[in-house]
Amino acid sequence: MNNNGSGDNKILKVLAIIGFVAAVAAIAYAVYRFMTPDYLEDFEDDFDDDFDDYFEDEDEPAGPVQEAAEKAADAVEDVKEAVSDAADEFKEAVTE
Repeated sequence: MNNNGSGDNKILKVLAIIGFVAAVAAIAYAVYRFMTPDYLEDFEDDFDDDFDDYFEDEDEPAGPVQEAAEKAADAVEDVKEAVSDAADEFKEAVTE
């Protein structure tokens, strides 16, 4: 009878030691996480700044490209007016 009790007692001691080691490891990990700086936050801030700078540069085309874009827009407006005038003249000719 005494034999069964001491076996259970040994298992209980082993489990208590394992639990104690796990608790100490969890506390050490929590202290480590609390004490170390958050490098990922700094990286994300730098990445966002670089990302924004990249697209800010592309928003405004360079001088010659900007001039060509404005000329193309003016040409499109001229063509729209010419087509509208031609359509009006055609409607007048057909209705007469």
